[in-house]
Amino acid sequence: MVEHYIGVDLHKAFFQACAVDPFGQRCWEDRFPTTAAGVGAFLSRTARNVAVAVEASGPTWTFVDQLHGRLARVVVVDAAKTRWKAGYAAKTDRLDARRLADALRRDSVATIYYPPPPIRELRELCRLRRSLVRTATGLKHRLHALLLRQGVVAPMTSSLWHGRGARWLATLTLPGRAGESLVSLRQVLADVTDQVDGVEAEVVREASHDPIVLALQQLPGIGPVLGLTIRAEIGEITRFPDPPHLASYAGVVPRVSQSGLRRAWTGPITKQGSPWLRWALIEAAIHGVNRPDAIGRWARRLAVHKGGLKTRVAIARTLCAEIFATWPRT
Repeated sequence: MVEHYIGVDLHKAFFQACAVDPFGQRCWEDRFPTTAAGVGAFLSRTARNVAVAVEASGPTWTFVDQLHGRLARVVVVDAAKTRWKAGYAAKTDRLDARRLADALRRDSVATIYYPPPPIRELRELCRLRRSLVRTATGLKHRLHALLLRQGVVAPMTSSLWHGRGARWLATLTLPGRAGESLVSLRQVLADVTDQVDGVEAEVVREASHDPIVLALQQLPGIGPVLGLTIRAEIGEITRFPDPPHLASYAGVVPRVSQSGLRRAWTGPITKQGSPWLRWALIEAAIHGVNRPDAIGRWARRLAVHKGGLKTRVAIARTLCAEIFATWPRT
């Protein structure tokens, strides 16, 4: 039997803890620094057979790693889905910790998946690549805007960053501050591109010996980069009971407002859950209309009536079912 239920309101420099017994009576509450000494003082004050609820925030995983395996139960709480703030007019660190502890005691918390360190390492790698690519894209847009402001007409080429377009851009000079901006932007873009190439090579290397990624690459539109991203963001497929739950986690399901037996309204997608998984699914769905199978024929018919963007989202939902079926369970 759990001796205490402890709520932790976690911040960057400190965390507020409150412990209640199984009957809801407060036993103790205190504030600790988020240092190794502070966590050690917290652990020394608790017994092993306690349950701890921590609200998800920036330093959550580092904090939970220090508690994992040393206490009976540690859960990370999704505050947006846990209505433990209801009924209180004020909001302080102490009150938040009390509400978390009481919600945990009543088993009314919505918990978040705790990814193990290897999965978090893959996530960091894939998210770094995505961030670098977005930075490089932003720099390219700035260079195009600079040329437009200066009235410079680029040669008729498919890209300014490869082949003839890159050679033309390397010899281009602009007067005054515009010239300085051109040199700086080109240099930063070259540095970021080198970083992208290095990180992408690491992504491909990781994907080449991961059996789950190799299985996912059998699906149309999924290569090493998207496969490793999907694998990292999902973590464990067994935490989803069926494909609709996976699609909901990716945020590619529509909002539905229904009243009574007949009235229903379907709105835009929720965009809740993992934005990186949603991006990977939408990217993979680009190739859906070119598939030669029944899904491709359905996607082409849908594109005629709904347009390309809505079709990609619909294909992304279909991909969730294929990923769920393809993911190795052993």
